[in-house]
Amino acid sequence: MKFKTEMLNAYLVGGSQDTESNPVKLLERVEIALKNGITMFQYREKGTGALQGLARQKLGHRLHNLCQRYHCPFVVDDDLVLALTLKADGIHVGQGDQAIRQVTKVAQQAGMFVGYSCNTKAEILQANQLTGIDYYGIGPIFPTQSKADADPVLGLQKLIELNQLAKKPIVAIGGISSNRLATVRQTGVAGIAVISQVLGSDDVALASRQLVGEKGLKN
Repeated sequence: MKFKTEMLNAYLVGGSQDTESNPVKLLERVEIALKNGITMFQYREKGTGALQGLARQKLGHRLHNLCQRYHCPFVVDDDLVLALTLKADGIHVGQGDQAIRQVTKVAQQAGMFVGYSCNTKAEILQANQLTGIDYYGIGPIFPTQSKADADPVLGLQKLIELNQLAKKPIVAIGGISSNRLATVRQTGVAGIAVISQVLGSDDVALASRQLVGEKGLKN
């Protein structure tokens, strides 16, 4: 799938660990989010309670099928083999994940786009010199409980500075609640990614629509 910047607008990230280790609940909530316009979904099965092996792969297949039904790009986090197995549209890797040059080479051959986490000026400048990366993920912008391995909080001013340095579109992530969406968008980023704001919401449909805002793609 060819990457488009608009895909980043309302970016949902998550795995079964984000729905009380309940894959069925995850599928239900992701489908509600898809019905309400999210523009990208990343399968991130990582941390305490995450599925392993065949169970992880089976859930990935079901999530990918859902995304295809709603014409939403499906991305796999930090697992090139799984991304290839699931025929994902894209893969997202972090600084401490798989070697980015190898990922971009294989992804290009497989027709996948690539997202790369960059949280410092040095990381952005280095990434700007690489080929095959389509967007950068930056965060956490605010404190978050969704990722046990989260980097130090950046804040809005740092986000603005990194966005100005970046040669690729940026999606912001980390602690972005509904009352912070407008403020984050004002920094000029291409999109916002969330986990618990949607998957942990009492009203997934409403939370999804708030994330999508007025710029959502039409499915």
